[in-house]
Amino acid sequence: MSTVVLTQTARNKRGLGLGGWASLVVLAIFLVCAVAPDLVAPGNPLAVDPGAGFMPPSADHWFGTDESGRDTFRRVVHGTGDSLVIGVAATGIGLAIASLLGIGAALGPRWLDFTLSRFVEVLFALPGIVLALLLITVVGPGVTTSTIAVGLATAPGYARMIRTQTIAIANSGYVEADRALGRTRRQILARRIAPNLVVPLFVIATLGVGQGVVWAASLSYLGLGVAPPSPEWGAMMNAGRTYLTSSAWWMTLFPGVAIILTAVSTTVLSRSIAAASRRA
Repeated sequence: MSTVVLTQTARNKRGLGLGGWASLVVLAIFLVCAVAPDLVAPGNPLAVDPGAGFMPPSADHWFGTDESGRDTFRRVVHGTGDSLVIGVAATGIGLAIASLLGIGAALGPRWLDFTLSRFVEVLFALPGIVLALLLITVVGPGVTTSTIAVGLATAPGYARMIRTQTIAIANSGYVEADRALGRTRRQILARRIAPNLVVPLFVIATLGVGQGVVWAASLSYLGLGVAPPSPEWGAMMNAGRTYLTSSAWWMTLFPGVAIILTAVSTTVLSRSIAAASRRA
């Protein structure tokens, strides 16, 4: 019996686990690249060298060079900031809208819950990338437009998750006790519901950054977001797709790997945080 207890205690103390810590390390490296790219890969990512075009990966150019002789490793590093800023900004927009819809539906009167829930379901029925493309078609392509489009497209999914979490908290025993003690709805929201939504919102935000990076890169790859020669990862893949099947596969491979690592790391980290919060 004591062995079982000790084993369970050890599991509870694992925190994020190996996968969570590994993801945190990867994201920390990306954060350093975003904040201080010259520390990792000094130089101008837009500087051209026509004589060094299409050089394969080597000791001099770890990720090779593109058609203009620009170092791909330097461009991937310097593009980290652009990609992460778009992902974070889009997630912030999506969470802000989703919080209003989700919390309003969960705590409002039944007619408001019904109206907002049906509205969210209609939006959720359409693929998020389709919603983003519709907005870009109306407004026009660009960095700002693609960021807002990704934020709006992700909001319905976030709203459903926030509504579910808010309802679960509102129906908990400690909230029922507060109601029995005569506390007002505003007091319950400030003392109980809002603090208990912090971890779920952080988990959603962590997951959303990776999703935002992928969607923003997809739009740039289609020529609807950041345009070449910007070192943003999607724009780099867009520039390299012409040479993907010829002699310069590295132009698409390495920014694609950076996108995958970001998405996988944020997903694993968000799940690790959620699991750790449940064990706490």
